[in-house]
Amino acid sequence: MRETLTLTRPDDWHVHLRQGAMLGLAAAHTAARFGRAAVMPNLSPPVETVARALDYRAEIMAALPAGAEFNPMMSLYLTDHTAPDEVAAAARCAHIIAYKLYPAGTTTHSEAGVTRIAPVMPALEAMAGHGVVLQVHAEVRDPQVDVFDREAVFIEQVLEPLHRELPELKIVVEHVTTEQGVDFVRHSGDHVAATVTAHHLLFNRNQMFRGGLRPHAYCLPVAKRERHRVALVEAATSGDRSFFLGTDSAPHRRRDKESACGCAGIYSAHAAVELYAEIFESAGALDRLEGFAGHYGADFYGLERNRGRLTLEKKARRVAPAYALGGGDEVVPLRAGETLTWSVLPPGH
Repeated sequence: MRETLTLTRPDDWHVHLRQGAMLGLAAAHTAARFGRAAVMPNLSPPVETVARALDYRAEIMAALPAGAEFNPMMSLYLTDHTAPDEVAAAARCAHIIAYKLYPAGTTTHSEAGVTRIAPVMPALEAMAGHGVVLQVHAEVRDPQVDVFDREAVFIEQVLEPLHRELPELKIVVEHVTTEQGVDFVRHSGDHVAATVTAHHLLFNRNQMFRGGLRPHAYCLPVAKRERHRVALVEAATSGDRSFFLGTDSAPHRRRDKESACGCAGIYSAHAAVELYAEIFESAGALDRLEGFAGHYGADFYGLERNRGRLTLEKKARRVAPAYALGGGDEVVPLRAGETLTWSVLPPGH
């Protein structure tokens, strides 16, 4: 007898779709699994205004496969110079759901990010007033802080004080990676949540060094110790509505990953829901996947849950070794060449 699992069509509340050839690849894989996605704004140059976000959204829609039913929800890039008037304009736009805070210099294309909280307080106060969500890459950029401690330090030095000062501001700790991040979310009330990636649930920091240096396991924030991974799995599979799906799927060309200074990012859009199904099944919590993937994020953002459905089948599928981009470029996906235990069935199966 065929084993299947049918869910409310999930949403991805943190994804990088890029531009050009990578946009076509990432948009197709994402739209095949998700009804909506929160699209990150760290392009070059970054997406700072409503007008630019709508232009980028049009690029995404044009790149989708024919017949795709997918709604890109745009995030704007917060800078030291973001004006409250721009926040108000963002709040009026149905296609924009959040601002993204990148501490300057912490990750891909974050050079224009926030240097200190003080300059952005007027924008944050406007966001709180208009009900605009703040998505946070929660790492300090201080080179004196160990890379494995940067999330915990950011939470202590920045997020906890900010939440005390502006408790009405809705905050999402993006791609949470630590016990400290989980604890902060759990003890901060209904206005604080977190997205959890598949890769941070699947492996700890040893994966980057398994049998040698593995650039395709390198992401930011980096994977942490095993105890942190265990804490993430417990939080994601617990049924706690403060934790929901955000892949942080971030494609890079193979040559940019396998270089003397490799880029941070893991591409998981090709099998995102299938990977989460494996994780939840291993934790004995497959019945809680629907809430994590399709309910809690929409509820936090104040949106209707998707009406469509997605069905997975317990059927082995081998992941491609790489996805071609043209011109000799390619993207190496998470679990490249390995076998997944779940597959997504096409619509109308």
